[in-house]
Amino acid sequence: MASATTATADPGNADHPPRYRGRFAPSPTGLLHLGSLFAAVASFLRAREQCGEWLVRIEDIDPPREIAGASDAILRQLEQAALHWDGPVLRQSEHRERYRDTAARLQQQGSAYRCSCSRRQIASHPDSGPNGTRYPGTCRDRPPPAAARAALRVRSPAAAVIIDDALQGTASVDIDATTGDVVIWRKEDLPAYHLAVVADDAWQGITEVVRGLDLFSATAPHIHLQHLLALPVPGYAHLPVLVNAQGEKLSKQTHAAPVVAQEMSAAIGRCLSLLGWPVPGEMAGARPSELLSAAHGQIDWTKLHGRTQLTQP
Repeated sequence: MASATTATADPGNADHPPRYRGRFAPSPTGLLHLGSLFAAVASFLRAREQCGEWLVRIEDIDPPREIAGASDAILRQLEQAALHWDGPVLRQSEHRERYRDTAARLQQQGSAYRCSCSRRQIASHPDSGPNGTRYPGTCRDRPPPAAARAALRVRSPAAAVIIDDALQGTASVDIDATTGDVVIWRKEDLPAYHLAVVADDAWQGITEVVRGLDLFSATAPHIHLQHLLALPVPGYAHLPVLVNAQGEKLSKQTHAAPVVAQEMSAAIGRCLSLLGWPVPGEMAGARPSELLSAAHGQIDWTKLHGRTQLTQP
């Protein structure tokens, strides 16, 4: 089992990836709750079924939202859940210059441009969409002065992006009509989520991204960035979102409780049940490692096809 104190991935590994390489990439904004554990279990089992590798990445590039000690606490939770990762843990905060180089490459090739627009300016624009979040292209051809504090945005493609999702099917997404040009470098001089994820998936040789459907809207921009940077496009499998009895997504905002060590076996059992494999009665009280071993090869992924949400058991 990899140590919780390991630091960064070996970039040479990406040159010769195994037949399958998956990953789990939590943000240290809080501990894992059942919804995030569900995604971890699903991605872990999918990798093990393929006799592949399963990596863990800590996406700690948003300091204002991060909680001190959460990164190590999440790794301890994964250990308690017997979700043993392969190789060192990659911490995004240690790779900022690599992301900066990638952003500069996009800017140099004319794919990215500086933008000084605030969220309030975007929301008040008549072309910002019903939610006020679509970027209307204000700075696309009229960049702000060089001295202005600015983000970097990537130009949307002229054609729709096709997503062939292993669980949700095929979708055609017009980025310009939905989100507009997305931010790849923030005004705070920090890499944005879209850029860092795409860079790391390629650097680590990820062959399939298994994550929640709440992140589906990020997939078309990610594929667009992969095309611009001439990077491999991994497969995608978006899991149904786990919701509570009120139909709210399990999250810190809806006060989803962290999974504690004493409840880990029960939590793993609930995740396996959500994946369509109820724990047999004779395995009641089994350890997480025993449950995961028994579930190996037993998940019928077709039962999740087209499912957008699952209710917390």
